[in-house]
Amino acid sequence: MPTPRHRLFRASWWTTNSLLALVFLSLIYSAGWEYSVRQYLKGFSDAVVPALVSPESKVESILTWMRSGAPRSKAANPEELSKRDPEATLNYQQLLAVCGTATNAFLNLSRSAGITARRLLLLAPDRSTKHVVAEVLLDDRWVIVDPTYRVIMRDPQGRMLTRQDLKLPQVFDQAIAAIPGYPPNYNYTSYAHVRIARLPLQGLGLRRALDWAYPGWDEALDWSLLLERESFAVLVTSASLTIFFLLLRAYLGWYADQRLKIPRFHFREHFIRAAATFFSTPEIER
Repeated sequence: MPTPRHRLFRASWWTTNSLLALVFLSLIYSAGWEYSVRQYLKGFSDAVVPALVSPESKVESILTWMRSGAPRSKAANPEELSKRDPEATLNYQQLLAVCGTATNAFLNLSRSAGITARRLLLLAPDRSTKHVVAEVLLDDRWVIVDPTYRVIMRDPQGRMLTRQDLKLPQVFDQAIAAIPGYPPNYNYTSYAHVRIARLPLQGLGLRRALDWAYPGWDEALDWSLLLERESFAVLVTSASLTIFFLLLRAYLGWYADQRLKIPRFHFREHFIRAAATFFSTPEIER
């Protein structure tokens, strides 16, 4: 007669297998979704960005397209547009006018054109985001590009500026003097690549814990793609859950074999036996 432990195991086993099947289907779907997004962006960037030019010229080409490219659609209700859908951010006028989605559009085209880029959040004193810009790796320096204003930040001599340069008030004032209408409060006194404060209860001190455990964690990985592209976020989540449930299934199988001594169907052993039978030479009886 099955004991409570056996009944609990069977419920856990079937639940794990069912969830594994679901996340595996999600993994296949999201992989196809991300592939189609990448193909779309590759075609888009090929039409906008010349292939045989320097990375700086590629950046300028993207900004030129954003500044005065082909006519864009105008949504009747912009709030209904997905801000993490590359097709929407590239094709709707209202999204290209907002700093977050304009930066997403720039980053998606940059990556498709072979440019290393990431987003940078400029923070207000209360840690809310006041502006979003991009950092682009040019000449081994992370220089600032502001897709909203369609400019690479430069000093009066034309030298491209990094966020460390722009932290200096004099350098920042000189840089924005050449950009009509640029708000002076978009300074670089505080910034981040990932804003933990956006999580419920302000992340419960998660940033402080991460800074203590792994200083520089927000720059160690490129978080931009995960945060800005929905298809990639679903792909990463599905892959992580697939690995988790595979490991959980393996543990439950070990527990059933070693602790509960429950006889169960071992797919791998049956598969190897079936393959050996299929490929073995049949014996002829005499």
